[in-house]
Amino acid sequence: MAAQEIDNSTTWGKELWDQFDNIATHTQKGIDFIERFGGFIRDRSAIEVEYALKLRRLVKNYQPKKSKEDEENEFSSLIAFKNVLKEVADLAGQREVVAENLQNQVLQGILLLAKNLREERKKALNQGASLTQSLHTQIGTLDRAKRSYEKAFREAEKAIESYHKADADFHLSRADVEKQRVNMNIRNSQSEDAKSEYANQLQITNKQQQQHYQIALPEVFNRLQELDEKRTRGMKEFIKRSADVEYEVSPIIAHCLEGIVKAADSINEKDDSMIVIEKYQSGFQPPGDIPFEDLSKPDPDAANNSQTHNSSTGLNHMTGKGTTKDKLKKRVGIFGIFTGNKNNLSTDGLKEDFSDLPPTQRRKKLTAKVQELQQKVAQEQAASDGLMKMKGVYEANSMLGDPRTVEEQLNESVNRLDRLRHELLRYQKLLEQANNQSFIQHSPQSNRVIQNGQRSSRHSNGSSNHENSHEDNGEDHPDDAGSLSSSSASPESGLGTSHTSLPGSGQGSTNEQPMNEEFYEADTPLGTCRALYPFDATSEGSIPMSEGEELQVIEVDQGDGWTRVRRFSSKGWEEGFVPTSYIECTLYA
Repeated sequence: MAAQEIDNSTTWGKELWDQFDNIATHTQKGIDFIERFGGFIRDRSAIEVEYALKLRRLVKNYQPKKSKEDEENEFSSLIAFKNVLKEVADLAGQREVVAENLQNQVLQGILLLAKNLREERKKALNQGASLTQSLHTQIGTLDRAKRSYEKAFREAEKAIESYHKADADFHLSRADVEKQRVNMNIRNSQSEDAKSEYANQLQITNKQQQQHYQIALPEVFNRLQELDEKRTRGMKEFIKRSADVEYEVSPIIAHCLEGIVKAADSINEKDDSMIVIEKYQSGFQPPGDIPFEDLSKPDPDAANNSQTHNSSTGLNHMTGKGTTKDKLKKRVGIFGIFTGNKNNLSTDGLKEDFSDLPPTQRRKKLTAKVQELQQKVAQEQAASDGLMKMKGVYEANSMLGDPRTVEEQLNESVNRLDRLRHELLRYQKLLEQANNQSFIQHSPQSNRVIQNGQRSSRHSNGSSNHENSHEDNGEDHPDDAGSLSSSSASPESGLGTSHTSLPGSGQGSTNEQPMNEEFYEADTPLGTCRALYPFDATSEGSIPMSEGEELQVIEVDQGDGWTRVRRFSSKGWEEGFVPTSYIECTLYA
């Protein structure tokens, strides 16, 4: 069958009838070559797996960290980058598919083909070797018959020559001549027999040799030719199959690349700029023009400031001015309440009323909080209505259930609903206060200027009259009710026993009783501060101050937005807390 499928005009059996050894070597090299191609596919598959693994590791390493703030306002570039990472992860998956298909569909086929080719080649070579050995054996038999015939023929010739000599020799007896004649006949007979055997073996050998080179061995060579062509066809099919593996995933890869391009096209720089504005806008107005200060004209506040500065200087001398910032004191006594109350902080570290945020950011947070509470109220209302309906059904038909089983759940739901509505009302009021502010505050940091190597603050109108500035220009200080009084962590919360923490104060408040000098010796001032805005103390624990007033810093802000200060007034030494955002501090080096 195999030999018949091959064109007899261009077969190995006809054209390469005498190249048995070369054909055997060639077929062996062909099988080695396809096995080497299998090694190439195996190594390529390993590279694909490694590439996919590195792509996945790359995606994992560059995956942006999730945060609540980023989820609320995600930049288009960040969203695009996340989409790019998803597409790259999909690309990694397709490389894994390529590797798997190369192993299952190409490499396994190559190994199986190489195994079959080796077995078929071995059988064909063994048959060819057997045929060749049989022919060589017959040729050997022919050679032996020929040598026997040659030997018998020479002996017969010698016997004939001896007989003729004996017959011509008259000195020999009749018996000797007869003996030579008999020997001649015997040798001739042996020669004829050897000749017949030689002729017979020659006929056999020629027939076998003809059968060997024209039929038997060509069949073996043609089988080897078919085997080698099968190997070549397999090489062709496996190369095409490896390309088809790539073709199968190319539409998905192209889709991934289109997704990357789409992600890039989704980036909008203008939208990202608006997100930055929305994220960081404070709501403060830029500072006004800095007024010109004519030093030739007397400043009515200069004497007061000089007196205050001299008083504080004298106190510094009394208590030891050499204290550094490393000797910051922790608040003790009643003042520890201001920093210890963490219940007024939300989960993100901000105050519940967001009073420590700039106006715009505060309104944004309050709006989000109101929306969150409205959603919770709606959910709780739906749950309460469901319980009410269930209770009504149970009351109408006691067979369905006992109404008392849902009464406790209904009461709990009503209580939760009341609390949520109360909290919603509170935040709605805070949002209404924030939205109803008819002015935009100046940023405290924008009003600070450097004069004579020290920090000070001037308003754009250049006024040095603190009381008039507080009354006439309401835009120059933050709203006390909105950002201070609403915080329960501040001295404005109304702690009636705050005077008990001040030694020597008796029953009066910190604003009424002067502090003794022994107490101040223990509280060395850490520096001085200047009031940027006027502040009216409305509860115990805090002290009022006017704009531009200079005070001593006793304790820096511990994170609650308040700084402990003291000053000398007509009533003596006063000590208490003021908002940190209302002052500009200069600590001693």
